[in-house]
Amino acid sequence: MITNPSVPVLTSVISSAREAQASWAALSPHQRARKLSGVERYIADSCDELASVICRDTGKTRVDALATEVVPAALALRYYRRHAGRFLKEERIACGNLMLFNKKSRLSHQPYGIVGIISPWNYPFAIPFSEVVMALLAGNAVILKVASATPFVGRSIERALEAAGLPAGLFTYIEMSGKEAVPAFIEASVDKLFFTGSTAVGKDLMARAAERLLPVVLELGGADAAYIRYDADLERAANGILWAGYSNAGQSCGGCQRILVDRRVYESFLDLLSRRVRSLRLGPGASFDSDMGPLISIRQKEDVCSLVNECVRKGARIVARSEGGSLSPDGSPFMSALVLADVSPDMPIMNDEIFGPVVAVLPVDGDEQALRIANASPYGLTASVWTRDHRTARSLAKKMQAGAVMINDHLMSHGLAETPWTGFKQSGIGRTHGKSGFMEMVRTQVIVDDILPGTSRNLWWHPYSERVYNGVKSILAVSFSSSLGERISSLPRLIRFFFRYWSRSRP
Repeated sequence: MITNPSVPVLTSVISSAREAQASWAALSPHQRARKLSGVERYIADSCDELASVICRDTGKTRVDALATEVVPAALALRYYRRHAGRFLKEERIACGNLMLFNKKSRLSHQPYGIVGIISPWNYPFAIPFSEVVMALLAGNAVILKVASATPFVGRSIERALEAAGLPAGLFTYIEMSGKEAVPAFIEASVDKLFFTGSTAVGKDLMARAAERLLPVVLELGGADAAYIRYDADLERAANGILWAGYSNAGQSCGGCQRILVDRRVYESFLDLLSRRVRSLRLGPGASFDSDMGPLISIRQKEDVCSLVNECVRKGARIVARSEGGSLSPDGSPFMSALVLADVSPDMPIMNDEIFGPVVAVLPVDGDEQALRIANASPYGLTASVWTRDHRTARSLAKKMQAGAVMINDHLMSHGLAETPWTGFKQSGIGRTHGKSGFMEMVRTQVIVDDILPGTSRNLWWHPYSERVYNGVKSILAVSFSSSLGERISSLPRLIRFFFRYWSRSRP
C-alpha cells in the first residue's frame, strides 16, 4: 500500500510495475490463471472477515456485503480464470475476397501494460476486484485506487491478492483523494484507465485523458426504469423492486428508481410495494437482522433529502415510508426508505440519479408509453421488464435504451461474470465483465501474412503504367460488373495481370 503518492512517486511505481509486467506477460494465460487460484481459497476462507470490513466501511448490511460483493467476486475470479485462455487465443480471420487469397490474417491480443483502476465506494470490493483480476489475467500490471471512504476494503483486496504470490510491483494499491487521483494517473502515464463513479467526474476524466489519447472505460450513473406489465406476477415484482430499490440503501448505480406500472395493476402493485417498504428494518449493517443500513455519509443523506424535498415541493406525494431513519439533516446517516407517487417529468426523481432509498411509482397506459418514459432519461445503465410473457419481454427489452435489461429481475446482471456491463447515453463508455469486458484489457493486433511463394511485388506496387491501371480495373469488372459479357471478357486480362506477382522487370 502506498499512501498519498505524488506524481513522481506514482511514476516510479509505474516504472517498477513495467518491469514486473514484462515477465508476467511472458507467462501463458494458463500459468497466470494458476497463480491466482490461491485468491479463490483466500476469499472462501475469509468471507466473514471480508463481509465485516465491507460492512464497516460502507454501512451496508452483512447480507448485502456477502451476497453482492464477496460471493460475486469469487465467482467472477473462477469464471475469468477458466476462460482467460480461450478469450486470449489467437484468432484466424476468414478470407474476405478471393482476389487476396494469399493474405492470411490473424488477430493477436496483447496486454496494455499498466492498467489504472479508480473504483467507487458503493461496491468497493466487487467492482474493482473483477477489473483487477481481468487485467492481471490478460497480462497487465495494475494500480488500484479505491474510494477514500472505503480504505479498509482496498486493503482487504490487497491482502487477497497477496495470496497469489504475485511478482513484486505487479499489483499496487494506493490511497489518495479522488480529486488528486485522476490527474495523477493520467500524468504518471498509465496505459489504460478504468473509472466507476458519477457522470460529472467521468466527463472531466475523459476530457483530461483526451490530452494524451489515453483509452478509458467509464461506468457512470443511472436513473433506471422498471416496467411492471399488467400480466406480471405482482408478488415477485414487489419483492424484486424492494430489493433493487433499497438494497445498499439505494446506493446502486444499477438499482431501479423509476417504477412504471400498467394502470390496470397500478393500485395493487403500489399497495404491495408500500407494505413491504413500511416493514423494512433499518439498523446497523453489522446486525444480521437489519434489512437496510445507513447511507455512506451524512452529506450523501443531505443530498438525497434535498432532491426528495424538491420533488415534494413540485407536487410529489410520499405514499410509503419505513420506520426509523429520517428525512432531515439531523446528523445521522440513517434515512427512511421512501415511495413517491404523483411524480411529473420535471422532478429530480425522473431525471437525476438519486442514489438513495427512494423510488417513484407512476402509472402508464401500456407498452408504448412505458418505453417512451423509460427512454426519456439521459441515463441508460439498466432496466427491467416484469411480465409472464417472455417473448414480449424480450421484444420490449430490445427497445429499451439501456446497457443491461433484465426480465423479472433487476440489479443482478453485474453479478453474472459472463455478462458485459455497460451503459448507454450518459451512463458510460466501454465495457467491464464478460468476454467483451475482458477484451477491454488488451490491445487487439492484426497480423497479415503473405503466403504466396516467390513473388517480387504485389499487383498494385510500383512501377505504375496503363497496364497496371487496367489490371486493377479488371478486378472490379470480374467481381462486380452488371454485364455478364464484361465479366467474361475481363477475365483473361485479370489472369495476365495476376502474373505480375512474379514480374522481375518493368511491364
